Amino acid sequence: MGMSGFTGGNVYGVADDTESIATIHRALELGVTLLDTADIYGPFVNEQLVSRAMAGKRDQFTIATKFGFEIGDTDQLTGNLNGQPTYVRKSVERSLKNLDTDYIDLYYLHRADPNTPIEETIGAMADLVNEGKVRYLGLSEVSSDVLRRANAVHPITALQTEYSLFDRGVEEGDVLQTARALGIGFVAYSPLGRGFLSGDIKSPDDFDPGDFRRFWPRYQGDNFYKNLELVEKLEALATEKGVTSSQLALAWVLAQGVVAIPGTKRRKFIEQNVAAADITLSARELAELDAILPVGSVSGAAYPEGM
Repeated sequence: MGMSGFTGGNVYGVADDTESIATIHRALELGVTLLDTADIYGPFVNEQLVSRAMAGKRDQFTIATKFGFEIGDTDQLTGNLNGQPTYVRKSVERSLKNLDTDYIDLYYLHRADPNTPIEETIGAMADLVNEGKVRYLGLSEVSSDVLRRANAVHPITALQTEYSLFDRGVEEGDVLQTARALGIGFVAYSPLGRGFLSGDIKSPDDFDPGDFRRFWPRYQGDNFYKNLELVEKLEALATEKGVTSSQLALAWVLAQGVVAIPGTKRRKFIEQNVAAADITLSARELAELDAILPVGSVSGAAYPEGM
């Protein structure tokens, strides 16, 4: 997402396609094979970027993409969620074209459509598996009830939801436990708290003018500085261990037994992030992290009210 953003510009600052493609190539060299994209990133721009990056290397990558935020015939977001079977079909054909591939490894419903029974959406997605256009199915940001109902129609391989030391909301409900009980893999997006846990952001002015974080509650006013105090404590523990704050935050996510997909636009950061997989956290260190950033410790809402 960070490589391409949404309509009207990149959400995390200026995009650089050359560096983005080089980053994907470097990731593969380091053993990273899962690329997570979505039709909404651009729209379509990121799928097309991924297509260029994996040219001649398709069989070396596992490609995950998503649909569900309705994109109209003028390639603009309509503001609706659409899980209707006809839209499932339209979306997959569009993604296959943009990715320039015959199949999608993991196809996610990006958000559930409240006006379409999940059984109908998953049924249409299951047809794509039977046709060989999709190999596995996933859901993103759904409740445990929806997850169970979907899995009863067709096996769900992955549930993708925000999860990090900065956002431990999934621990407050039962969706993580439900996924584990059903044998569904959990994929943590924004495992670095949308970059805030890196420690690189010290002031609201550090965000680029077009960076969406400028306008979200957690990164505004008093919330920003209260949350910065938490990050500074994380930095102190990271320094003591001889790693970066980002690496420590990623190691914590991996220690939860889930898959982390940190958004990375530059080669130097993919190298740092991959190194986090080799970090082992002791029971004492995990307890310290839990004390520094317990469930509910972050100030401010995750999204603006309108979202």
